[in-house]
Amino acid sequence: MTAILAGVTSSASAETALRPDRTSSAESRKVDAVPTPRLDWSACFESAECATVKLPLDYDQPHGATTDLAVLRVKARDQANRIGSLFLNPGGPGVSATQIARLAPAFMSDELLDRFDIVGVDPRGVGSSRPVRCFASAEQQAPVLRDLGELFPVTKAEKQALVRGSQRYGQACSTTGRPLAGAMSTAELARDHDVLRRAVGDEKLTFLGLSYGSVLGQYYANMFPDRFRALVIDGVLDARGWVGNTRQILDERINSSGGASRALFEILRRCDRAGETACAFAAGDPVRNFDTITRRLKAKPLVIGDRTITYAGFITDVHLAMYLPTAGEQVTTLAAETRAALDGDTAALARRLGAAADPPYDNSLEAVLGVLCTDGRFPARAEQWPAAVAMRDRIAPYFGGSALVWKDTACASSTWTVRDEDAYTGPFNRHTAAPVLVVGSFWDPSTNYANAVSTSRLLPNSRLLSSDNWGHTAYARGACATAWIDAYLLTGKPPARDTVCADAPQPFTGEAPTFAEGRGMHLLPPANRPWAPVAGGQSPSGDAIR
Repeated sequence: MTAILAGVTSSASAETALRPDRTSSAESRKVDAVPTPRLDWSACFESAECATVKLPLDYDQPHGATTDLAVLRVKARDQANRIGSLFLNPGGPGVSATQIARLAPAFMSDELLDRFDIVGVDPRGVGSSRPVRCFASAEQQAPVLRDLGELFPVTKAEKQALVRGSQRYGQACSTTGRPLAGAMSTAELARDHDVLRRAVGDEKLTFLGLSYGSVLGQYYANMFPDRFRALVIDGVLDARGWVGNTRQILDERINSSGGASRALFEILRRCDRAGETACAFAAGDPVRNFDTITRRLKAKPLVIGDRTITYAGFITDVHLAMYLPTAGEQVTTLAAETRAALDGDTAALARRLGAAADPPYDNSLEAVLGVLCTDGRFPARAEQWPAAVAMRDRIAPYFGGSALVWKDTACASSTWTVRDEDAYTGPFNRHTAAPVLVVGSFWDPSTNYANAVSTSRLLPNSRLLSSDNWGHTAYARGACATAWIDAYLLTGKPPARDTVCADAPQPFTGEAPTFAEGRGMHLLPPANRPWAPVAGGQSPSGDAIR
């Protein structure tokens, strides 16, 4: 990391010479009225400490009703030279931040682990925080989940059922799910982080947000533009698209499906160029052969023992494989095994299925919707989604009709009626006192690289760091990007404008991921959490810093 630290900008750039914005008086009144909570830490998970804190359900009533939030920290190894706390958010929405913080020693750099307490806060309704529940019982929830289906709808009947289930889910969360379902907006989570920043003794926040965590980072930077020390958003979703409008569904605004489709076709084209010695799926025309697999599965699902492989299941597995830095090899191996199974040789695919486990049910759907539907604006009726999804499917083959695009159907405003009157809808172009580091990967399959570009252009005091790594997010996916992120978090100084990292292993070249890029290979997102990142990795070591 020595060269990285030597290369960080040492003087204020032209944009930072402008007078930075300050936290508005309205936001200051909300959060500063809350007394700094005392965190009663207790040992948990061998190497961590856990606490539960009560924070206002509504920041307009700082001494009113509360909700419980779970907090976890892994203390800095070098307490004598501790910089402060590094808050992590892994994405989702609806993903536990305490669990990613607990795993920090497995994927974060030694420099960060030495100098920061690593802190995770489970968002409202999520993980070990007080859970949101939209149904009184699992029995009441079950028929609605059946309507929604396991992955995403393909047939007309499945689409009609999903619309019906989405309407019922929105109604349930707007009634039984209250009041918590109406108090889970990203703005509330940003306010929670500002109060907890005080609780851990930090004058200013240090933050690393991955995937949906980039939305939280943008909210915090714009709501509290003078209250952070260093803030990284990696795997970016443009906050303006996240808030959206009443004319478009979410994917029309952030184009996640387009990013996934673009990455898949690039993998297939590179496979073709690499040839059969380097790529398991290279025989013939990989693009045409992949399409043949999908057509055959749509016509007739593949049954292997007690398992059924559907078109939706295959596309979902392909998308999950694309979260890894070895996406090229993972996707083409899966495609080759599926093609062989369709032709009668089921051995390889059967071994893969034998290793899979059915995930237990939890409240993760409510946790996703409680954030997504209170943050954004959406069309009025769930019946509007099928036509919009059909258009997306024509624009972004395979993924335009996937769960990436259907997931916000329950947010239709006529059935999701619970609102958070304190949700933040912008502006997202505040001039922050400290620079924001915006990180985007060219081939990210869930957070389209274009979102990183547009966000960096919108934030006046930001720097764009681009990376050629494969997989979802750049941290621990490419050694160069990881080192720049570490250096910025440690020093507060970003890389030069428009820095591009071009060192990551590329598909079918025989390059193996380095230790820095591979420590999180085993972490895969659940299928119903399309923006949960694959965390992992350790950056190059560096010299002492201030």
